[in-house]
Amino acid sequence: MKIMIVTDAWEPQVNGVVRTLKMTTRELRAMGHTTHILSPLDFKSVPCPTYPEISLALATRAAAARRIDAVGPDCLHIATEGPLGWAARGVAMRRGWPFTTAYHSRFPEYVHARVRLPVDWSYALLRKFHNAGEGTLAPTPAIVDDLKARGFKRARLWSRGVNLDAFSPEGPRLERGAGPVFLYVGRLAVEKQVHKFLELDLPGEKWVAGTGPEEAKLKARYPNARWFGVMSGDDLAAVYRTADVMVFPSVTDTFGLVMAESMACGTPVAAYPVPGPIDVVGHASPGGAIDMDLRAACLAALGKPRDGVRRHAEQFNWPQASRQFEQALVPIRQVNRR
Repeated sequence: MKIMIVTDAWEPQVNGVVRTLKMTTRELRAMGHTTHILSPLDFKSVPCPTYPEISLALATRAAAARRIDAVGPDCLHIATEGPLGWAARGVAMRRGWPFTTAYHSRFPEYVHARVRLPVDWSYALLRKFHNAGEGTLAPTPAIVDDLKARGFKRARLWSRGVNLDAFSPEGPRLERGAGPVFLYVGRLAVEKQVHKFLELDLPGEKWVAGTGPEEAKLKARYPNARWFGVMSGDDLAAVYRTADVMVFPSVTDTFGLVMAESMACGTPVAAYPVPGPIDVVGHASPGGAIDMDLRAACLAALGKPRDGVRRHAEQFNWPQASRQFEQALVPIRQVNRR
């Protein structure tokens, strides 16, 4: 099949949405499908207010339709609820095409954290967006249940994976001190609550890998942390496996790929018991510890055997996740293509 994926999140962004789509398209091609990405790279774009790393496509519905028609897809998946996603949704609805959508980010909570907009307002808009499709793909059972409770009619599971070859316990490590190393990996943004990690009274060192709009403020406030900036590939795997615990202080993520990556390297995760960590790490889990007292979770995770952490991560694999994605797709009937 020719599968078109429409996304407002794409290169050069480095985040979970982009990594998920890249790994999924790789697996779909291995299954014999042809994939086409429609992204802001195909249009003129402007920086997102308050988040300039994200580009917003200046895409009209007509312009999106021309790009879609140039491919002539058999299936249409709209991955994000940005300007490009809305344009593609408009094209599909006008033509009577079925399409699927995805719920990658807890956007209402993100917006509330930034500008205090009531989450109910944002969820009402998202329900309108997603309920027009044939399925809303969400990354964990807890998120699926939450969406259904909020009135999303066709929420279903599309899990995530981890590259178990790239992220493994074997490989180079970084120089470090004798005490424990607690690590955060991800965007430095207000919704990630990185300060909740950095303000903890913990033994040893605190390391941070990532960048974002809160970087300067956090560096000034917590100068004793070790700051690595953006990392990827072998460098990122090395910092994971060097750490003793990866701390995940966010309460707004839907999955948190960094948790799976860390566990694949044998490094346990400490997190709050909220959607995302509930399913990825789990209660009484060999993969780490979750607790409303984040410090307690960090200290409990220190005692987790690293071989058990790795085994826990092996349940998350991209071939299985991509089959879920494939099975959710709805073909566009040839008679309704225009």
